Amino acid sequence: MIILVLYGSGRGLVSNLSALLGMLIGTGIAILLGRAHFDEVGASSWIAVTKPFMFGPPKFSLVPILVMEMAMLAVMTETTGNCLAIGRMVERPVTPRTLADAFRADGLATMLGGIFNSFPYNAYTQNTGLIALSGVKSRYVLSAAGIIMVMMGLFPKIGAVIAGVPKPVLGGVGLVIFGMTIVAGIQELSRTEFEGTRNGLLVAVSIGMGVLPTVLPTLFDHFPVVLRLLLGSSAVLCGFTAVTLGIFFNHFNKRLTSVPASPEIPSPSTELTP
Repeated sequence: MIILVLYGSGRGLVSNLSALLGMLIGTGIAILLGRAHFDEVGASSWIAVTKPFMFGPPKFSLVPILVMEMAMLAVMTETTGNCLAIGRMVERPVTPRTLADAFRADGLATMLGGIFNSFPYNAYTQNTGLIALSGVKSRYVLSAAGIIMVMMGLFPKIGAVIAGVPKPVLGGVGLVIFGMTIVAGIQELSRTEFEGTRNGLLVAVSIGMGVLPTVLPTLFDHFPVVLRLLLGSSAVLCGFTAVTLGIFFNHFNKRLTSVPASPEIPSPSTELTP
């Protein structure tokens, strides 16, 4: 509610920073109500460096590699959508080279994340929603945010302050940001050509497959563990379905365009000459 009031009634900087101000005000209210606790700040050290390969050296096994490859296909799909949406927001055309560079950045970040015991990284959709909400499009702001995140990793006390933000406050901010992410996705879909194409069916089936793990969480319980890792993720299932159907439909589109056009049949009103 605070974010909505600030965004709707505020102007300029207040409106742009409505998500951040809402988080700060919400945290302040939680402190007054005794619902925010920052005990970990005092218990955390000032400086800490992550130890690489804390869980042991990497091991190579075919099945997990294939599962991760499927997951990275979904990551590439998400990155593509985010790049296209952000490209329109900042009025910068997204070329195949831009997408290729983004995929390389995802791969490099994921490799570094694995070395330092973290999760894979990609162009998260939260950033798209935040840009749409705040209207801030400066690359300098993005660089500053990256520096802050590095400091959070090197200085645990800063990370402990962020971790102390109550979950209801994070949930309220997330409700708005993820909602704006959905709006950005809808806007991107609205620019897709559906008339006379198979894109409508592709989107429908992909979304339907993506909601299966959420609607029926136990649907894949009797599958092998490897398949559960793949099929139990909505993002992976939706992205993999979209990529597969895209390849399938494009194959048939090429087949259809290669068929010679039938001779034009004149309409009854056309005058025929001997």
